[in-house]
Amino acid sequence: MKIAVRAAMIVALLATLIAHPLPAGASEDAPGTSKHTIPMGDWNRPYLLHVPPQRDDGAPVPLIVALHGGLNDSEYVREQSGLDEVADRHGYAVAYPDGLLGTWNAGACCWFARWAGVDDVAFLDKLIDTLVRQGVADPRRVFVTGFSNGGGMAYRYACERSDRIAGIAVVSGALAIGCTPRKPVSVLAFHGTWDPSVPYTGGGNMDADVHFPFIPVQVLMEFWRWVDKLPALSWPVPDAPDDCVGTGPGPVVVALCTRQRGGHEWPDYASELMARFFADRPSLPKT
Repeated sequence: MKIAVRAAMIVALLATLIAHPLPAGASEDAPGTSKHTIPMGDWNRPYLLHVPPQRDDGAPVPLIVALHGGLNDSEYVREQSGLDEVADRHGYAVAYPDGLLGTWNAGACCWFARWAGVDDVAFLDKLIDTLVRQGVADPRRVFVTGFSNGGGMAYRYACERSDRIAGIAVVSGALAIGCTPRKPVSVLAFHGTWDPSVPYTGGGNMDADVHFPFIPVQVLMEFWRWVDKLPALSWPVPDAPDDCVGTGPGPVVVALCTRQRGGHEWPDYASELMARFFADRPSLPKT
C-alpha cells in the first residue's frame, strides 16, 4: 500500500472518530466499570475505567493501566486478562485505554498508530494525570501492563517515563524503541516459547514494513537487569510457577515467566501474579 493511500485512510478514520466520539460515562468515582473519553487535540481518546467496590472512603487507590494487543480494544483485554476481578481483590483501579484503530505507537510497531505518528506517551500521561486529578489514582502507585503491541507500549512508557511508574508487567510483548530510563524500573514479563507473533528466540520483522528483528526474550530481560544494576535472573519468584525466575529480593526486581510451548497468549495465572508483584513494589518518592 502506498504511503499516500495509508495517510488518506488514516485521515478519513480520524475524521470519523472526531465526528462520532464515544459518550462520556459515569463519574470516575463510581465503583464498577464505565466509559470515558479524553480530548487529545482534535479528537477524543476513549478508555474504560474500573474502580474497586471497596473504595468507599473516596481515597486514591493504586492504578493499573492495561493496554490491549494489536487490532484489539479495551474490552478485549479486559476480558482476556480478567483484571477486574483481580483488581477488586487487591484494591486497584484499572484503566483500559484504546489505541488508534487497535494499535499503539510503540516505536518500530505498530501499523496505524506508527504510520500516523500518534503520541501515545502523551496520551498515557494525560490519562494518568486525569485520574490523579480526579482523586481516583495514587500518583505514587501507578503501574502499566500490556499484551503484545500493548506490551511494547508498556516498555516504551517505562523507557520514557520511568519516573512516573512504580513497575510494569508485559505479556507477549517486545521492546521496539531505544531505551534509556531515568531510573531503575521493575519489570515482570510473561512469554511462551512457541509464540508465533513475538518469537521467544528473536528474529522475524517487528512490523509489516519494519524489517528489524525482535530481540530474544532472554536478551531483553538481561537488558533490563543490566539497566537496573541487578544480579542474574536465578531466584524463584514467590508464589509463582516453577518457570518464573527473577533477580531476587529487593525494591527493584526483574522477573521472567517462560511458558514452555506457550503461544501468543495471556497466561491464566498472569494477572494475579502481576497484582502481587505490583503490591510488593515500593511507592515512588513524594514530589
